[in-house]
Amino acid sequence: MNLVNKTSKTFALTTPLYYVNDVPHIGSAYTTMAADVVARFQRLLGHQVLLITGTDEHGQKIQRSAASLEKPPQEFCDQIVPSFINLWQVLNIQYDRFSRTTALNHHAIVKEFFQRVWENGDIYQGQQKGWYCVSCEEFKEERELLDGKRCPIHTSKEVEWRDEQNYFFRLSKYQTKLEEFYQSSPDFIQPPSRRNEVLNFVGQGLQDFSISRVNLDWGFPVSVDPKHTLYVWFDALLGYVTALLEPDAEATLANALEKWWPINLHLIGKDILRFHAVYWPAMLMSAGLPLPDRVFGHGFLTKDGQKMGKTLGNTLDPISLVQRYGSDAVRYYFLKEIEFGKDGDFNEIRFINVLNADLANDLGNLLNRTLNMVKKYCTGKVPSVEPGAIPNENALKAIGLGLGEQVKQAYMALAFNEACHSVLSLVQASNKFIDEQAPWSLYKQGKQEEVEVVLYTVLESVRLAAYLLSPIIPNISSDIYQQLGWGINFNDQIETLIVAPFSNHAIWGLLSNKQQLGTPQPIFKRIDTLKND
Repeated sequence: MNLVNKTSKTFALTTPLYYVNDVPHIGSAYTTMAADVVARFQRLLGHQVLLITGTDEHGQKIQRSAASLEKPPQEFCDQIVPSFINLWQVLNIQYDRFSRTTALNHHAIVKEFFQRVWENGDIYQGQQKGWYCVSCEEFKEERELLDGKRCPIHTSKEVEWRDEQNYFFRLSKYQTKLEEFYQSSPDFIQPPSRRNEVLNFVGQGLQDFSISRVNLDWGFPVSVDPKHTLYVWFDALLGYVTALLEPDAEATLANALEKWWPINLHLIGKDILRFHAVYWPAMLMSAGLPLPDRVFGHGFLTKDGQKMGKTLGNTLDPISLVQRYGSDAVRYYFLKEIEFGKDGDFNEIRFINVLNADLANDLGNLLNRTLNMVKKYCTGKVPSVEPGAIPNENALKAIGLGLGEQVKQAYMALAFNEACHSVLSLVQASNKFIDEQAPWSLYKQGKQEEVEVVLYTVLESVRLAAYLLSPIIPNISSDIYQQLGWGINFNDQIETLIVAPFSNHAIWGLLSNKQQLGTPQPIFKRIDTLKND
């Protein structure tokens, strides 16, 4: 086993801080699965990683949800938050920090940040008039609204007219600075469709936005005017900063920003792009803080071609889905079948067909049949073959030598579907290779050395596929490695015990005849019918 020492490089990434007005849905699960894949990939590179997730617990939407159940807001939040933590456990999410905006240390961070922006002259009092969507916690321009004064995102809900005194942030002051930043940092907003959306929005001229409410009790009071409550976004975005604090550190900006700032990647849904790609960098500029490296806004999910919602009765419960099919199955489908950044659809029949074809048939059957042949033809041990003795033009080695770098680039671009397709091409080539080489026929002809080369090459290809897919399907990858005689569990955060450099040619040909293969068993059982709740 090769060892790679942990480097000093850090990588910090975040999911949104999810609203707790209800239990988590498949959209929240989708973002968090993607974040977990990125975190696992970065750990395979030997980096120190900090994955931040959490909950946004202030605002009118949550206050109303609590009131409808006749509960105090804090009690309501405390009852909903565990449902997020439970879902992350069910989905095998290895987060490092869970940030709650009701935490005391968060209040201290928000207060200090507000004071910086206040002293910079970027906060003033004014009158806010306009249409407000409580579900978005955002004022909408009239041109954005659907017929019947309905929100373009929450299409079944009418917006509310507001005319109130608020405190505002001088976003307009940062028009030029933001445009210059977007120009100098073209990769800050991704994918390109989101970047174009932001450039178009900013190009129309930025307006100052409200950062306080007077008709809301549930939130932090404005330090300079306690009659006002801080608006949810000015509060919530800073939850990313609070999460950077070490558990025993005093809650100051200096302590929070010491090691992990700036954030390397914010993963979000496209509905909150404006807050993260426009408002957030402007706020950080005002406070004199470095900006994050990248904001990536993914698309929406539909079910059977329709938008999901309670009114349509077609919601998709992520916990139920995992209970029926397993976490690796859910992770694999959503990250392989949907191009990250675009809208995607879930169809349960297609879901089953993809899993059966890729995981049960192509990958699972390949491993099982090869191990059985090794047991029959090679006394159950890895064939004694030197990888260097296999020519580079060998059909599988030719793919394997460049696959690490290819998949690495796909992961770095968040092109999870491309990573899966690239690895699957090796798996499919391996199935074709073993059929063409027919080791059972070679064995009958007494060509033992050729048998061993064929079987070693296929086993090594399966190992490589498992390694490269481990960020997406860690349980299946662990099962494969254990059947191949490696004592490795990819669910352990092994930041130093890396099997091979991810992009180096040494990633191919690591199997050794010192390893004792395990008993062949299915890594993924074929699904024959839809599984009911």
